[in-house]
Amino acid sequence: MRVFGNPDRRLPRRVVQLFAGLVLYGASMAMMVESGLGLTSWDVFHQGLSQATGLSFGTVVILVGLPLLLLWIPLRERVGFGTIANVVVIGLVVDAALAVLPAGAGLPARITYLVAGILLNGVATGLYMGARLGAGPRDGLMTGVVRRFPRLSIRVVRTSIELTVLAVGFLLGGTAGIGTIAYALCIGPLAHIFLPIFTVAPAMPERPAPREICPSR
Repeated sequence: MRVFGNPDRRLPRRVVQLFAGLVLYGASMAMMVESGLGLTSWDVFHQGLSQATGLSFGTVVILVGLPLLLLWIPLRERVGFGTIANVVVIGLVVDAALAVLPAGAGLPARITYLVAGILLNGVATGLYMGARLGAGPRDGLMTGVVRRFPRLSIRVVRTSIELTVLAVGFLLGGTAGIGTIAYALCIGPLAHIFLPIFTVAPAMPERPAPREICPSR
């Protein structure tokens, strides 16, 4: 008899997978920064704020995540363990990776950083999202707006958010370039490949034990 119900035995794997994905995600962001060939829309925004405020890139990533979570409240989005981990871990890893990665000297090295960063980002996305422990603050903002305003499509909401942060980040001095376009074109197909590979299926409910058949008297 189970006193505490049916625990998810896959939880340890999901937690390990979550943190592996977040660490790789932060490392992939650092690679794209070192490439100097363009960042994701949100990272153009982060880099622009970093240059405007003097704060480190990773610190800005963390600080931007906090007000985004406040926006979840009116949107009625649920904050999961993975959401909080996303806010903290990625920012810390980005700064650590930027401190140890050698600068990309020459165009071949910069292109290598860019390609490796985009591919690693796709793997990391599949890992942390596939763990099913909570969306990141930026993804949750998108899904929350779509749920709150069902007449708006995901495509319209996502594009509007991405273009807004890209424009603001670019005006603040963030790096937008060929890498920004390459990421926008590649991340969808990469997520399509890696999400099914790493998604942890929900635990199947246990079947009730068969009732004993009492002999007729």
